[in-house]
Amino acid sequence: MDIFYAIKEPVSQAFARIIRQGHRIIPAAQKGIFITLFFIIFATVAGVGIVVPLLPIYAHDLGAAGIYVAMIFGAFSISRTFLLPLFGRLSDHKGRKPFIAGGLLTYVLVSLAFVWSTSVNQLIFIRFIQGAGSAMIMPVVQAYVGEISPEGTEGYSMGLFNLSMFLSLSLGPLLGGAILDAWSMDGAFICMAGLSAAGLILCLKYLPPLSEERINTRDREPVSLKDIIRDWDLIGLVVFRYAYTACIGVIWCFLPLFASKTFGISGAKIGVLVMVGVLVSGVLQVPMGLVADRMSRRVMIFSGGLISSAGIVCLYWCTTFWELFAAVFLFGIGGGISMPAISALAVIKGEAKKAMGSVMSIMTVSHSMGMLTGALMAGLSMDFFTLSYAFPCGFAIMVTGTLLFPVLYRARA
Repeated sequence: MDIFYAIKEPVSQAFARIIRQGHRIIPAAQKGIFITLFFIIFATVAGVGIVVPLLPIYAHDLGAAGIYVAMIFGAFSISRTFLLPLFGRLSDHKGRKPFIAGGLLTYVLVSLAFVWSTSVNQLIFIRFIQGAGSAMIMPVVQAYVGEISPEGTEGYSMGLFNLSMFLSLSLGPLLGGAILDAWSMDGAFICMAGLSAAGLILCLKYLPPLSEERINTRDREPVSLKDIIRDWDLIGLVVFRYAYTACIGVIWCFLPLFASKTFGISGAKIGVLVMVGVLVSGVLQVPMGLVADRMSRRVMIFSGGLISSAGIVCLYWCTTFWELFAAVFLFGIGGGISMPAISALAVIKGEAKKAMGSVMSIMTVSHSMGMLTGALMAGLSMDFFTLSYAFPCGFAIMVTGTLLFPVLYRARA
């Protein structure tokens, strides 16, 4: 497994050259679309980020045991997992805009439904519907971005796009904690509805009509999903993405509860804990995207995986807020290094298969399954052992995914 082959160009020279030409990386005709997609995802994900880290506390206050808290998160992943391949494949053939708009409308309605929820069962059902909305948004938007990215700049383009997700995810929990302390949980739900509505308005007003979308597969039958999932390189990407998001599931689902019940940390500080890892990853997306276009993406993924593994296992030994902060910070660095490279390789695979939506949907399925695994694992740990045991379990999954990646992904990248 010779994954550490020579860098194509000195990184310092690559940074200087690409930054000077950065304004030319995305074609002028596509910049408006890219900016619109950037802000759609920013508004939508920020709204979700406000609410999701607070849901464990909300559910616990309604009397939910650990496994029910996990089911609230798992319901989202289950519906999204089953619907992602369908919407990704349909968007390859029918167009992107209708699915993006439909998903955003679903998010608005779900946000309002949260306000009137009074039981754990209702929360589980609402999250199930929210997962269906998510299946229409994320992979379709990613496919849209992938198709307008010039060849050879996939790392930069996807890193810049990922920046919108990571920054909004980091801002969301911080705002959510502040809203909870100053207002109420209902206020957080209303904010999510408003931001989702803003994304819907942007979609309807600024994305071009279907007739002007650049989709390579519209005039022919989409590639079979069976042919796509037999690709070992794609399996390697899926395995790593699954492992990484399983750890995110542990952190997002139970770190807020762990910090609140074990250390008595306030809502605002819990928001900071959830924010810091995502913020660090977001800040690194563009520079690491530039690096991913110049050097071995496999090296970046492997090294990022090892760093994330160290970050999540350190949470097991934390005893103070600042130790928790440092561990999540380290986990975020690993994600910041590996995710632009993963996204770039997924775009390249989507172009090669002429099925960008399908490939992105499969990658998002791995994300959903990882979140589900992490949430269920942490919930079972809470009910039968000690909640802190979820962090070593996350470490085992992350290390396994990192070690399997270079075995499965054979292409030179």
